Amino acid sequence: MRFDELTLDPQLLRNVAAMGYEIPTPIQQQAIPPALEGRDVLGRAPTGTGKTAAFMLPTLNRLRGKEGLRALVICPTRELAMQVAENAKEYARGTELFVAVVYGGTPLAKDERDLRAGVEILVATPGRLIDHMERGNIDLSEVEVLILDEADRMLDMGFKPQIDQVLRRVPKVRQTLFFSATMPNAVKSLAYEMLDNAVTVEAAPKVQTAEGVEQFVYPVETRQKTELMLHLLKEQQWDSALVFCRTKFGADRLATQLTRGGYEVEVMHSDRNMTQRVRALEKFREGKVKILIATDVAQRGIDVEGISHVINYDAPKDPEGYVHRVGRTARAGEKGIAITLMSGGEIGDVAAVEHLLGSRIPRVHVEGFSLLGEGDESKMEPKPTPQEQRASRGRRLGARASKELTPEELAKLLKVG
Repeated sequence: MRFDELTLDPQLLRNVAAMGYEIPTPIQQQAIPPALEGRDVLGRAPTGTGKTAAFMLPTLNRLRGKEGLRALVICPTRELAMQVAENAKEYARGTELFVAVVYGGTPLAKDERDLRAGVEILVATPGRLIDHMERGNIDLSEVEVLILDEADRMLDMGFKPQIDQVLRRVPKVRQTLFFSATMPNAVKSLAYEMLDNAVTVEAAPKVQTAEGVEQFVYPVETRQKTELMLHLLKEQQWDSALVFCRTKFGADRLATQLTRGGYEVEVMHSDRNMTQRVRALEKFREGKVKILIATDVAQRGIDVEGISHVINYDAPKDPEGYVHRVGRTARAGEKGIAITLMSGGEIGDVAAVEHLLGSRIPRVHVEGFSLLGEGDESKMEPKPTPQEQRASRGRRLGARASKELTPEELAKLLKVG
């Protein structure tokens, strides 16, 4: 399928051609036709699959000749909102449809000027959107298309209450386009709440890390992780290191410990306001600090060239999260190193990553820091989950039953268990 085979407005087709696009990506091929028909769409689409065009082109096509705020795009981060708005403006050239973007960390007065000038499509982060709603700067009563981008990140960052506020203000009869890179239960529940008879589309590319990334796992006791970090910083040359922690508390604690060790660091997580996050990212991008510590909520908002090392201080619980983290290095054909510090409780998490990648990540044992005394963590097995324990017990009982128990006695045992 080519773009010119889609029933898009000729001006939109000219804009797409001017941008050098001829063949829609898989997510665009699947999402654009039903969206053009006015159907709700539920899309599983990671960053880099072309999802912005998948929801923006049919939206622009629908709004031709209309005035007033008709489409709302909600993004979890300032960086993503800026990117979506920039792309939307390119697609909207020559259509007389005005695109505006609002996000935290900028003067409200500038937003208000843009909104007063007239907006058909608004791209917004949840916090700043609610600010303008409460000030009476935004009227959502005529919104025809509601778009949620990276819904999983939205929920990770705690924006469900803001989304609920928006849902109470937009018309119940509308088109909803809902995109998320992953579909955990919380995201499925939100999609069920927002969508009506949606078409489900999926375009998850094959999971793989960049060719230029060298990956290593360092087995280490949890209590020794920071000490090992300091050892590696001293022994290795890290031009710029992006360090991922699982929690905000853990990120702040590690920052304090590294600062005491003589290193200047910055921190990004959802408890930091937008000004602090932007300042931290700019200092890291400009090389003023070599270490940026972040939680998973920040992993997709960090678009910095030249990162030499990605350090998983905590192994990610979601295997796909590993790919997103590691993807911050070795960009544009450069080389990079990804290091995961693996405690005994994280062996299963690393195994899940290796299963996803289809290969084992090399282990590096540092004297004095091995997870086991002899540095062979392969002898350790993850603790069985409660479900696995129950299944194992059932198998043992079944084997015993074939020799000793009647069916009635076995049923009684299983019921008691």
